Amino acid sequence: MVAKLLNKAVAGERLTPSEGLELLKSNDLSALGAAADAVTQRLHPETYRTYNIDRNINYTNVCTAVCDFCAFYRSPKSNEGYVLPREELLEKIAETVARGGDQILMQGGLHPDFDLMWYEELLHDIKSHFPQINIHGFSPPELHHFTKVNRLPIKTVLERLKMAGLGSIPGGGAEILVDRVRAGMTRGKVMTDDWLNVMRVWHELGGKSSVTMMFGHIETLAERIEHLERVRTLQEETGGFTAFICWSFQPDNTDMSHLPSAGSFEYLKTQAVSRLYLDNIRNIQSSWVTQGLKIGQLALLFGANDMGSLMLEENVVAEAGTVHLLSLDQIRTAITELGFVPRQRNVFYELMDEAWEVRSVEANRRQLPLVNIAS
Repeated sequence: MVAKLLNKAVAGERLTPSEGLELLKSNDLSALGAAADAVTQRLHPETYRTYNIDRNINYTNVCTAVCDFCAFYRSPKSNEGYVLPREELLEKIAETVARGGDQILMQGGLHPDFDLMWYEELLHDIKSHFPQINIHGFSPPELHHFTKVNRLPIKTVLERLKMAGLGSIPGGGAEILVDRVRAGMTRGKVMTDDWLNVMRVWHELGGKSSVTMMFGHIETLAERIEHLERVRTLQEETGGFTAFICWSFQPDNTDMSHLPSAGSFEYLKTQAVSRLYLDNIRNIQSSWVTQGLKIGQLALLFGANDMGSLMLEENVVAEAGTVHLLSLDQIRTAITELGFVPRQRNVFYELMDEAWEVRSVEANRRQLPLVNIAS
């Protein structure tokens, strides 16, 4: 049965939810990986595999939501809450540009005090200093939160932020797009339909975004497939997702630390099934950030065509105790060792020109300081 389903997916035929679940129940990791790699080769017959250079800037850790799986957030009353001074934020972007980066991934908590104008001014400041930088910013939970604070429809919020300089939206805060799961481990945060609607409206405005899945906690295998089905259905409607990234829940230092880690086997299996199921999303990113170099590299043989980001800074996963450090040379070598040419790309999966790529490699080899690098 599994072999028949794998052949079906490799041939480009769409899997049903029940068929996806059948694959996810299988422990034949080598067969799943081979099929996922065959699909990747069909979608990406080119001789290269990609990566990008960006920085994850968490402008605040203050958050009104209570997420049992998050070690990063602080309540509005906590004396450990912060908001990055504007000067420090701009310095971080300047360092990113010096390292050859063309993007920042900017996310924070659900801050109760900032109105939409505060975020518009933030975007204006960044773009006035760094017009070349793409701002990949504000996850759907944040954007939905903005509608509540400002009492504005999501379309108005997104139109104003886009006008102010927002370039694309990260797929953060998806976890598992099933309300039972979301309600079971978070309070005060966007639920499934509203998360998807933020992305739908952004896509209708001509925007692009990524989409994620954090698995290995309280969800069932069927709910992982339900997540993938919801993502695939929205992509069928809008075509706005550029890439899918999944990773296993990191339980340390969270209120869910009693749960065991999913492990590398489960990560590779889930990514492979995701590649087979998401037939309308071209790009899959490896999550070396949570898995480390070797499994992150192996992920390129289990459905991923992209090594993800050098990520000059990452704080959220780091708070959960997962800190994998990779240099640009390590990322490029990981790709080369598998017989591919490493190529730098932007968030829209457009290859950077050669001159830009040479500059970025030279800048990184000068070993400018890395800050809080958590894979």
